[in-house]
Amino acid sequence: MAKLPKPANIILAFVSVILLTLSFPDFDLGFIAWVGLVPLFCAIEREKESMVKSAVVGWIFGTGFFFGTCWWLTFAMITYGGISWYVAYLLLLIIVSIVGLYSAVFAALLSFLLKRLGSYAIFAAPFLWTALEFARYHITFNNWNEIAYSQAFSPNFIQSAQFGGIYLVGFLILLINSFVTFIFLPIQKMNVFFRLIPVFTIAFMIFTVVFSQQNQDISLTANDKSKHPERTNVVAIQANVPMSGLNYEKWLDLRARHVRLAEEGLAKLKAEQTDYAEKPLLIIFPESPMNFMYEEDAEFREFIRNFSLKHNAYILFNSAEPNRAKGNYFNSAILVNQKGEKIGQYDKIFLVPFGEYAPVPEAIQKSIPTLVGSFELGTEYDLFEIGGVKAGIMICYESHFPTLSREFVRNGADVLVEMTNDGYLGKTGVLRQHLASAVFRAVETNRPVLRTTNVGITAYINERGEVLGASESYAEEIRVWSMTKSDGSQTFYVKYGDWFAWLSIIVSLGLLIWSFRKRTIEMKV
Repeated sequence: MAKLPKPANIILAFVSVILLTLSFPDFDLGFIAWVGLVPLFCAIEREKESMVKSAVVGWIFGTGFFFGTCWWLTFAMITYGGISWYVAYLLLLIIVSIVGLYSAVFAALLSFLLKRLGSYAIFAAPFLWTALEFARYHITFNNWNEIAYSQAFSPNFIQSAQFGGIYLVGFLILLINSFVTFIFLPIQKMNVFFRLIPVFTIAFMIFTVVFSQQNQDISLTANDKSKHPERTNVVAIQANVPMSGLNYEKWLDLRARHVRLAEEGLAKLKAEQTDYAEKPLLIIFPESPMNFMYEEDAEFREFIRNFSLKHNAYILFNSAEPNRAKGNYFNSAILVNQKGEKIGQYDKIFLVPFGEYAPVPEAIQKSIPTLVGSFELGTEYDLFEIGGVKAGIMICYESHFPTLSREFVRNGADVLVEMTNDGYLGKTGVLRQHLASAVFRAVETNRPVLRTTNVGITAYINERGEVLGASESYAEEIRVWSMTKSDGSQTFYVKYGDWFAWLSIIVSLGLLIWSFRKRTIEMKV
């Protein structure tokens, strides 16, 4: 018990769990995130004499937060995996307890700095948090629900992502939490260096907001003045294909549903546009359990060929494509032109761990069960050219990886297209949490995201991250859009990537080393 934090500080950690959870979908009270960590910070400061006790406070917070925002992971286990609910939630608790270790490390390091440097060290929190979020991504290959995503549906608050990505947005949230916390902490006598930290951080925050706004104004002006004849009409369908119970007869009926919805979208286009026939046309089928196999299914190839010829349209769809080298499959996006000819294939690069592949040594991969199949990882950042417009494709989970969309735009993508299926996870917060990822990809790259889903949420996301025409979930929906060639400009983030995360690591290490050396010198004296 001597190693446990005081009950009052445990309660403070749970208060932050509740507040930060409320800031994420489906609660969507994003404004709370700007002060939601204050109770946690106060608890860490109150336990600063012990890094172990502070780590426990941080671990309790991290475990509770990820449990509260990712409880939907149990849906697939219970519904499709046949696992008892109590076993599913126990497995989830084990997973989030491991992820909670990152919050434990954060709390331990922050308590060390608070003990060595006094109250002003609270302004190290944004750097530590950013560095550890970046570390979590590179160690686990997952950064789901990083704190910046709480602001996804407040476009005015996330424009700095053009400059420093999600890490800069998260830093600014932590910075405000630090200022509010500082009000509640005793002000200790500090040297000039630490008195200047708040001044520099405020100045930096103002600079990034002004910079991002100017960058946005410039890009909007350029788009308004330039003329882009390369405009392509898009029909996106949300087919609402069920996750289970498919046989061949139902499969054919569902394929017919795709056709019906697409033709309804075409009729809508014809009614709205007098020059409809003069523009290229793209029809997008979402990722779904239909499991199209273009190369190995001759009947399906003929179906797609006839469909594209009939409507003089490009067809973009998800397909399992053979990997002859290893005897397995890629999770791919296939593009067929107006003549029914395959002209593009993108193989998914970021697969879902234990969903689409087992992240274990190749020798034992086949013996490890996965939820939807065992696929080979793609390696090429292929772009699709559709009517003069270049598109980068993100398949499902891939919208969560800024490195992918950034590389597409670096290579010349004018738009980003996401094809996804979240049906395995139910009508839960995952639908809007996943949408939040796509919002940030649009802002970071200054490119629209055309999001086509099986069960929702289908939407057009513009360059500012505004979600337009969001569909209802678990319903048949049609969306008619257009995509236009960009002006080719690249944001600071596209050019330089996660520079701000690396800066945060450098600053964090510098503060820790300086504090450790300061302690060593004092002990010698």
